[in-house]
Amino acid sequence: MTIKNKTIIITGGTSGIGEACSKTFAARGANVVMASIQQEEGEALEAELSSTGQAKFILCDVTDEEQVKDLIKNAKSTFGQIDAIHCNAGAWGKGTVEEFDDAIWDKVMGVNLKGAILTAKYGIPALRESGGGTFLMTTSVAAQIGFPQHAVYCASKAASEALLRCLTTDYAGVVRVVGIS
Repeated sequence: MTIKNKTIIITGGTSGIGEACSKTFAARGANVVMASIQQEEGEALEAELSSTGQAKFILCDVTDEEQVKDLIKNAKSTFGQIDAIHCNAGAWGKGTVEEFDDAIWDKVMGVNLKGAILTAKYGIPALRESGGGTFLMTTSVAAQIGFPQHAVYCASKAASEALLRCLTTDYAGVVRVVGIS
């Protein structure tokens, strides 16, 4: 299976796992769309990857529905179709349940769960329009194993895995939905 000339959107695509995936897919000839809130890093990575292939950075907060909708629309208008989406944007929030506050909850659950839901809401129809494709979610062993001092993060990843199971059954035969942790 080749990814040459396939269009792949990667949320959280400018650092960590997302950056590594962006570089790997670009090196193999894919059209890579990196979505992130990290504008400086995104623009630098776009310039780096554009020297060897097709790469586009789109500033996108995955917790903002309009920005996610625009991400999908912009990727389609740039490359014609979307073949895969790597739902990778993530947020941490350190602390026990006694220490967490609404800001930590909103950030972590917003990015890790709402962001995944919005990416699926607008991404899966685009994959279907392209004849199928793959919707990949970065999950975490934190969904099964509690990390000390990371209660909200662990809860968000458990919820994300439940979402993944729902997407797998809801879209069976339409798109391939997979998770990796």
